[in-house]
Amino acid sequence: MQRIPQSVQESIEGGHLPSPPEILLRLMKTVDDEQATMGDLASIVEQDPGLASRILSVANSPALRRGRELNSLENCLVALGTRLVRSLATCLSIQRLFDRNPKLDAATVADFWSHSLLVAELARSVAELADYPRPDEAYLSGLLHDIGELILLTALGDPYRRFLKNSAEDAKLQAEEIHLFGTTHAEVGGWLIDQWGLDTQLADSVAFHHASAVQILTATSLPQIIWIAQTISTTDDNSPEMGMVLNHSSLKLEMSALLAAKERSIQRTRQIAEALGITVSEEFPKRSTAIAAPIAPSTPPSSKAEEDMATIVGGMALLQPLQQDLFQLGSDTEVLLALRESARILFELPKVAILLANDKGDALSGDKVGAQPEIFRQLSIPMISDRALAAAAVIGRQVRTTFDQSESPTLLDVQLARALSADGLLCIPMLARSRTVGVMICGLSEKQYGRLQRRIPWLANFGKIAAISLDALTEANKHRQQVEEELTHQFTRHARQIVHEAGNPLGIIKSYLKILERKLPEDGVREELTILTEEIDRVANIVGHMTHALKRSAEATTIDLVSVLNDLLLLYADPLFNSRGIRIETALPQIGLPVQINRDNLKQIVLNLWKNASEALVAGKTIKISVSDNIIHDGASYVQLRVDDNGPGMPEETIQSIYHPKPVTDTSQRGLGLSVVGLLSKQEGILITCRSQIGAGTSIALLIPKSRKPSTEP
Repeated sequence: MQRIPQSVQESIEGGHLPSPPEILLRLMKTVDDEQATMGDLASIVEQDPGLASRILSVANSPALRRGRELNSLENCLVALGTRLVRSLATCLSIQRLFDRNPKLDAATVADFWSHSLLVAELARSVAELADYPRPDEAYLSGLLHDIGELILLTALGDPYRRFLKNSAEDAKLQAEEIHLFGTTHAEVGGWLIDQWGLDTQLADSVAFHHASAVQILTATSLPQIIWIAQTISTTDDNSPEMGMVLNHSSLKLEMSALLAAKERSIQRTRQIAEALGITVSEEFPKRSTAIAAPIAPSTPPSSKAEEDMATIVGGMALLQPLQQDLFQLGSDTEVLLALRESARILFELPKVAILLANDKGDALSGDKVGAQPEIFRQLSIPMISDRALAAAAVIGRQVRTTFDQSESPTLLDVQLARALSADGLLCIPMLARSRTVGVMICGLSEKQYGRLQRRIPWLANFGKIAAISLDALTEANKHRQQVEEELTHQFTRHARQIVHEAGNPLGIIKSYLKILERKLPEDGVREELTILTEEIDRVANIVGHMTHALKRSAEATTIDLVSVLNDLLLLYADPLFNSRGIRIETALPQIGLPVQINRDNLKQIVLNLWKNASEALVAGKTIKISVSDNIIHDGASYVQLRVDDNGPGMPEETIQSIYHPKPVTDTSQRGLGLSVVGLLSKQEGILITCRSQIGAGTSIALLIPKSRKPSTEP
């Protein structure tokens, strides 16, 4: 593949790929239809090369691409989402209205469109006849096979138009293109698809579609399919080149089947054109000579006032949907990503970095912005105009570029341009009322600079919308934080009242138990009273912690797990299990097992597990409580406490509450208890496994550490 000359690459950067207005109108209506599916959108996009190329390019851009390349239009649309597709459709439509290309007329676009769609339909039919496994890929390749022709015509204008007029024969086409422009439209199309990072076979099929018969026979199946579809669409049926390829190709195709497919494809193309209201040329399926006709100005030149008015109205129409979309986003990360996407879609600026103003407003920094070159994340630019173009743009409150100033760029600007793989920079200040939010720094070529000069007011408004969106989000977050702080304050005040009120009866009960203990004989129920007193102290401690956030306990001590379990069974076995007809089976060691844990937290964990089981089981069911020693996990020693039951089991959502505590309603107390178990276990370094099946019971195992490493948390 030949190298694309730099001059042609620069021309490509300045060229738009026009779409028939009928297709853009259909796309916009479908995007706004709530009943429309991605398949409906794909069926429209796949009818137009310009639209398909935009979708493929944006979906496979570094900012949006996740993993492997996206070759399917429907997958691309799913990756973009409805919001981005709507923005893209709006952008293309506004460009069509307010940024008309004088190098193309409706007949030219219609001729290119009908030929591309015909080859796409033929390519899919040929792929199906040849049992090619991906006919949709063949369709897309056929749709884009002449995309380089449209790019060169759009970018270069009259020179390429005159060439097309004088080079109707394919045999002369490539040689003359190379002589005049240093490349061919096939090479340009293949090069463009390579830039998108797609499968090389797709680029090859576009690049090779004018190869000789001898050459194409050495290629893989997809380039051969596109070559056959392109050739049969424009040449006579008895072409010797076609006969040679059919006789020697591994695709094993019959001319009669191809001719039948050609007739079906022509009919299909005419039907689509008629449905869309697009007029195809009388020469169709042959290419129309109208493509070479010079374009006469259809309207008298506009006054400067009319041009300025069109610019303002166009900018308003282009950016208004963007503003609506940005206000619907909920985080800085989402807004910043949307701004990058929008810069690419609206202004064809694929390389964008963002710096935000610090709290004092005296410097620009990228340390809080991800997904951009590292130099921007390490950067802090003081608000001094001669230090960097970005600072000058913010101080001057206007869009600035390296191409509109006489002095040489600073070395920092040279570094930033190199980081963005660009010749220069475009800096768009983000200003919200009197506050500086930041600046967008875009990589810019001289060709792009020439194209965007008319859009400076649009770019300035783009920066304002970005700033207002980020500023509004910041204010919303501040308000939300204030509300949360107020609610926390109210809760704390209310909790203190509860602690005060609950402390009085708990203290009275505890005092009464001490009096009762002195009156009872030594060998009576003093042990139960001691346990009951400990439980009252634990309840008082729990209530006392309502006034502050739960923190990792610093009171972990070595305690006897078996002794604690026996104490809890002595006090809670009857109310939780025996009185409900639930059998208890225990397998506890006869000797104590020391573990390193806060006693109150251990009791709370165990009681929540038992209470959950008690509420889930019915009379006749069984709960098993067992303890095992000498458990080694990841090199550390643990004691295992297991609670098994043969109850109804738990759904996945309830199990997950152990590991991901979440707000619960009054009707989901089981989930609340497990959330407490999960939270306290995490604080105490306890590992939890849970196995549960609906109708088959639940098993929860806790690995309680025998020793605790010193905590590094504050």
